[in-house]
Amino acid sequence: MPAKSRPSATPAQALSAMDSLVAAHLLGRHEMAQRLGLSITDLLCFAYVLEAGEDLLTAGDIAERAHVTTGGATGILNRLERAGYVNRVPDPADRRRVRVAAVPDAVTRVVALSEPHYARLTDLFADYSADELAAITDWFTRATAMAHSYIEELRDRDAKGE
Repeated sequence: MPAKSRPSATPAQALSAMDSLVAAHLLGRHEMAQRLGLSITDLLCFAYVLEAGEDLLTAGDIAERAHVTTGGATGILNRLERAGYVNRVPDPADRRRVRVAAVPDAVTRVVALSEPHYARLTDLFADYSADELAAITDWFTRATAMAHSYIEELRDRDAKGE
């Protein structure tokens, strides 16, 4: 598909548009979490479990991805397990370790709530050429890596008392 003509934008306008998207996304995630009876952090961690699919995560994996302590991840997993979203299963390679599996009924509930939004986003992406989608994907990927790097910098500063 050929690229559509798009209005020009400055970096400041792009940052403003990004800030608006992030705010809307956070509000949407908060609304979803409330409807599912979860906190936004619990929903985030459940999303990591879903993203991992059959490659089941450990509590340490979740702690690393969510930037929480392992004790914090254990508390999150306890809440998700009590709410019926995850089960802990023994690691077949190391019986002393457990992995986290999504409960199928919970997956169904989350997908039913999020699918209409993702369908709309998919329709929106259809308005872009393959080259534009490549650029958008590259930008999202690089911006995500930069955000994670900055989070680590902030935490390092805190640890150093800066």
